[in-house]
Amino acid sequence: MRQRVDFRDDRGQVAGVEALPFGLLLFVVGALLVANAWAVIDAKMTATSAAREAARSYVEASSGDEARARADGAAQDAVRAHGRNPDRATIDGPDTADAFTRCNRVTFAVTYPVPALTLPFIGGFGHAFDVTATHSELVDPFRNDVPGEAVCG
Repeated sequence: MRQRVDFRDDRGQVAGVEALPFGLLLFVVGALLVANAWAVIDAKMTATSAAREAARSYVEASSGDEARARADGAAQDAVRAHGRNPDRATIDGPDTADAFTRCNRVTFAVTYPVPALTLPFIGGFGHAFDVTATHSELVDPFRNDVPGEAVCG
């Protein structure tokens, strides 16, 4: 005797179909988390590079009057080289020409904002927090035409 097959019941339906949208949702959320983590790492590398270049340009300047301008320019160039907007970076360092003396340690701090949500190929939205990096160097004690006494301790 043959058994009659009724196609209107759900005996042949595969269980767990509802897991497919849930899996896709987890994949999208995971991809966004990775993109946001990379945005933080990229902003930190940008700030570190800018602080390093600012400190180096400051101590290699020929006079205290031009040292800060060269440092700001080098930091902005480093931010631009990382594909970021230099207008969003905050550069803190010595503001007076008195800091440009032999054996003086100059410290620069660069702060760059990290967006709350980063989407690949689209950009970032919102403001989550700021990433800050610092770098310091000594003004060379053996250079000519630098004020001060060469006593580094």
